[in-house]
Amino acid sequence: MNDFGLDLAVIGNGRTAALIEPSSRLVWWCFPRFDGDPVFCRLLAGNEEKGFCDVVLDGLAATSSDYVRNTALVSTILTDRNDAAVRITDFAPRFREFDRVFRPSQLVRIIEPIAGLPRIVIRFRPTSRYGTPISTRSIGSNHISYHDGNVALRLTTDAPLSYIDREASFVLTRPLHLVMGQDEPFPAALASTCHEFADRTRDYWQEWVQRLSIAYDWQDVMIRAAIALKLSNFEETGAIIAAHTTSIPEAPGSGRTWDYRYCWMRDAYFVVKALNRLGATQTMEDFISFILGIASEKIVRPVYSIVPSDPMEEEIADNLKGYRGDGPVRIGNAAVHQIQHDTYGSIILAAMPMFFDRRLPRPGDAGLFQLLERLGVEAERSAFAPDAGIWEYRGRARIHTHSAAMCWAGCNRLGAIARHLGIPDRAAHWTRTAEAIGARLLDEAWNEKRGAFTAGFGVEDLDASVLLLPEIGLVEAGDPRFVRTIEAIERELLRDKHVMRYTSEDDFGVPESAFFVCRFWLIDVLWKLGRREQALDMFTDALRYRNRYGLLAEHVHLKTGELWGNFPQTYSMAGMILTAMRLSRSWEDRYWHD
Repeated sequence: MNDFGLDLAVIGNGRTAALIEPSSRLVWWCFPRFDGDPVFCRLLAGNEEKGFCDVVLDGLAATSSDYVRNTALVSTILTDRNDAAVRITDFAPRFREFDRVFRPSQLVRIIEPIAGLPRIVIRFRPTSRYGTPISTRSIGSNHISYHDGNVALRLTTDAPLSYIDREASFVLTRPLHLVMGQDEPFPAALASTCHEFADRTRDYWQEWVQRLSIAYDWQDVMIRAAIALKLSNFEETGAIIAAHTTSIPEAPGSGRTWDYRYCWMRDAYFVVKALNRLGATQTMEDFISFILGIASEKIVRPVYSIVPSDPMEEEIADNLKGYRGDGPVRIGNAAVHQIQHDTYGSIILAAMPMFFDRRLPRPGDAGLFQLLERLGVEAERSAFAPDAGIWEYRGRARIHTHSAAMCWAGCNRLGAIARHLGIPDRAAHWTRTAEAIGARLLDEAWNEKRGAFTAGFGVEDLDASVLLLPEIGLVEAGDPRFVRTIEAIERELLRDKHVMRYTSEDDFGVPESAFFVCRFWLIDVLWKLGRREQALDMFTDALRYRNRYGLLAEHVHLKTGELWGNFPQTYSMAGMILTAMRLSRSWEDRYWHD
């Protein structure tokens, strides 16, 4: 089989999601929700042929695969040496019905002959308990049930069940339909329902895209990134996960394997900002509600499950060898126990639209402000205390510039909210608090020897997260100290056009790959500084690294240019949207030009 790496598409519906190779093989599907047991785990199974569903065409000569325009449906065409061909359409049903959204934990696959007499094999090999093949199955009249005590999965199909059970080849003479999901009867005519679901799901996504507010340039880029963000939204609770996968290494052999199927408070600010810019206000509102529910807790953690009360203890999945055999595969994330002080500011900044965005039906009030003030108290208390930082160091703590800056931003925004609400005494208090934090921060984060704002107080390491200082408003991009910081970052963290988070040794050695969102942060700064040609060049170059479906992972390898890290990465997609919106020409200027 071909190694497609992370050249994968994601399909989903706000409850479940799966990853598909260009050959049509479903290689990752957590069931019944984003953080569930992967019944399709081939992506992390090393060289073991388990945990997948595919269609194997005899004499395969060519493949063609892409999204149906402006949707989350994937269409794949397989052609054999005699030009016989089959089209495979994959999607997770999502559409409006009875004034609510229908989004079952279900995948639908339609297999159609479109030329000649293609001979195919349909293979369906689910797993449970993170990599154990499900050997117990029962065959009904129109379905096969797979169960082992942990998972109960049903494949409902009008394909010959014996051919699927035996993985036998047969000639495809008519369209076939597969519905994968809960082990319960499919209560409708299979073929007509699958096609109806496909049509209604396509219409849903195209109408959703139609309502987006996007800039003139790079429209397809932004649309695909917006859909990817939407597919990362667990709609029941409003959570948005960092990525759909666990343990795709940041670089080969690095040991940097993490479970990203959870919701980081740090991501909230960037994701909310991207959704706001796109006009995806309902998703933004739901996410803010999720965040504010967490903010009301006595102790606020940096990361949560999509159901916030669920545990996230980290363990190793021994039955999975890892992506390309490169483990370990982790379930859960130990970052849940870390101290990360930027969390307070991230939540406050993410809540800002509730007070200032007039489109939202439920504006923020004094009660919400008082809730956020509790976070402000923690931000003030923690601004200059050591923590694990934005990059979640596991083996050391220091006073990180970015963490202190986000504490400043939280207090600064509380002052702005209080002024907006007409509470002058609280506005004065939070403004004074922010000014005191900001003055000390800019003094102690500046390293005269390095000629830069460094990663932390009293250290000489450079860190790409300081690129965000103008974005949050702590300094102007043209501040001479910040300009010198950019020069230092370009000398030391820039690799061709890639941007490293940092280059100093950490718990796992020296980093080998570049973090995509850091490039977007640098591009934004260059744009503000008037270096627009360079910014445009770096942005258009970044787009080259998207896979064939227009998606990005977390990292790119410096030597090979391959995508690494968990996928598709919310941080990367949100960064791409925000930078594209910043750099694009306006509709008024360019709509009627070349």
